[in-house]
Amino acid sequence: MTPALLAITLLIGVTLCYVAVCASSPFGDCRKCSGMGHQLKADRKGRLKRGKDCRRCQATGKRIRVGRWLYNRWARIYRAGTDTAATTSDSKG
Repeated sequence: MTPALLAITLLIGVTLCYVAVCASSPFGDCRKCSGMGHQLKADRKGRLKRGKDCRRCQATGKRIRVGRWLYNRWARIYRAGTDTAATTSDSKG
């Protein structure tokens, strides 16, 4: 197997695995708060306390994966395009 063919095969495999992950679990842990929904801060004695709510995930601890976000965007644009085309052709005829 040539190196180029091997690289293409691995890239397709990784892509299909990521698509499967996005389809089965569209939400992942927030990278900023590590899925906790808030930051940890230490008091003067060094004990950890709950900090402010995470602004990135709005204190849910979850974020939408990039692949799922792209799919949702594509599906929304596709639906808007097909709905518009269907309504304009129906109104003319």
